Amino acid sequence: MAITNLFSKRQKALRKEVPDVYQYDVIPPQLRAQVVHILRDLFGFVGDYDLNGCLKTFKQISDILCREYGVFCLSSNAREHIDSQVVDFLLNRADHEQVIDTIETSFSIAKSRIFSNSLGPQIPSEKLEDAIAEVNIRFREGGVGYQYESGEMIRVDSQLIHIAIVKPALMLLRAKEYAGANAEFLKAFEHYRKGDTKECLNECLKAFESTMKVICKKRGWAFKQTDTASTLIEVCYQNGLIPALI
Repeated sequence: MAITNLFSKRQKALRKEVPDVYQYDVIPPQLRAQVVHILRDLFGFVGDYDLNGCLKTFKQISDILCREYGVFCLSSNAREHIDSQVVDFLLNRADHEQVIDTIETSFSIAKSRIFSNSLGPQIPSEKLEDAIAEVNIRFREGGVGYQYESGEMIRVDSQLIHIAIVKPALMLLRAKEYAGANAEFLKAFEHYRKGDTKECLNECLKAFESTMKVICKKRGWAFKQTDTASTLIEVCYQNGLIPALI
């Protein structure tokens, strides 16, 4: 779905009413409604005999979230179709973390439907990519500091840092040889979101060490699998990967 640059948006930009500082603990009603529109584009509405897989897909979303939250229903409107229950949850009941849970769960299920038609017609990969792109734009427009990358919603503390450092790192880590480092990096993000600083730093160190080992292996530099970060940094210094300090 294309993003329309409405007159009201342009006027807000001219009046400098566009958020320039991210918030993290509140997802405004407008953004929640936009998320619902995006999920409807992906999964549709209840059709004749549910030919589009709407009910099956939203039921899977609901089942996963209900089990993890330890509840039996996401909405007080238990008599409504399951898709309407998920929509009610997003609009009226979910806190900011639960909204993010719902987005991650929905995109994960959408990804599975690219390769399988068990829940309904297969979803073209381009359709999911469009949905992800729109979510990221809507969150940025709303001044809410999260972005969907590499299968997860991650916190964006600075758009400049994210564009210049985090996003290139994530793109690099998608390569097959960096699979281990990528898993450790994403674990670090998860611990960071939970406020577990110690575990976050441990996973960051693991990802850093794994990345250096891959680089050393690719370039034929001598190292041991048991080498720690300090040893690996020295190997990188000796071979000119890191410029020498003057």
